[in-house]
Amino acid sequence: MAKKKTATSRYTVDNVPIKSITNGVIILNDNVKVTGVKIMPRNIFILEQDMQDSIINNLKNVYNTIDYEFWVIAADRPVDINVYLSQLQLLYNNVQDNARRKLIVDDINKANMFMSNNVVDTEYYLLFKEKDSELIQKRIRALINAFASAGLTCRQTTNDDLRIILDNFLNGGQTTNFGTVMS
Repeated sequence: MAKKKTATSRYTVDNVPIKSITNGVIILNDNVKVTGVKIMPRNIFILEQDMQDSIINNLKNVYNTIDYEFWVIAADRPVDINVYLSQLQLLYNNVQDNARRKLIVDDINKANMFMSNNVVDTEYYLLFKEKDSELIQKRIRALINAFASAGLTCRQTTNDDLRIILDNFLNGGQTTNFGTVMS
């Protein structure tokens, strides 16, 4: 008896078990939900040593109190400073003083350098999976409170956050934008 060949897709997206992304939750094909919190970065190394040690110890306590499987993810997101560049250009057009204009041009050149070097912002997430929507909300609230007690701010992930994470893992950080092809 000949073995039956299974058709495999050449597209990664066909092999990813995602049904949808809604309300800051990835819903998998088996109805398990993946969600979590986005942790806002904080440079603790500009703080006094005592404060640094306190934040690090508080973070250890936060992670040690989590009694379910979770993932800590660092994802790069492209920085878009086009609005800032537009504001600088408007300011330049409205300023007559040559010294101020030179400072604005310096800022514009620096911003253009950032744009040409594909500058990214690193974002941090703590994700978990769960089927029960009520338990998900309870965990989200607990994580937000726990990180706040450690001196960090966080919020529930958004659809955009989850898409950025998936783009980072599936597409090497490049956002895919497919549109209609017109002839």
